[in-house]
Amino acid sequence: MRQRAAELKAQERRGKSAAEREEMERRDLLDAIAAMEDADRAIAAKLDEIVTSVAPQLASKTWYGFPAYTRGGKVVLFFKPAAKFKDRYATLGFETNAQLDDGQMWPTAYAIQSLTTKDEERIAELVRRAAG
Repeated sequence: MRQRAAELKAQERRGKSAAEREEMERRDLLDAIAAMEDADRAIAAKLDEIVTSVAPQLASKTWYGFPAYTRGGKVVLFFKPAAKFKDRYATLGFETNAQLDDGQMWPTAYAIQSLTTKDEERIAELVRRAAG
């Protein structure tokens, strides 16, 4: 049933302009955030605010049902809500397209239980670097 729903959604997007597809993907991301439990929704909404303000060049979409941000069609970063897998923390993850390389070893995911102003500043800097 889910596969058929995904097929119908993909079919709906065929023939649309790039701007229309982008708007639909943005709407999907906002719907995914709205469907989250309260704690996850608060973090995801703040993350979305940070990404759209410091890296407006990244496009919004859902990726495996998670809010994600892309460059050139490839995922740069994503948010995995804690409730999705009954984890004790949510995850802010970066994919290989994120430009966070720092020597021979660097983190690609961060656990988040809540956000402070200092955390938001750190995330903003990571997003800036990841977006290139």
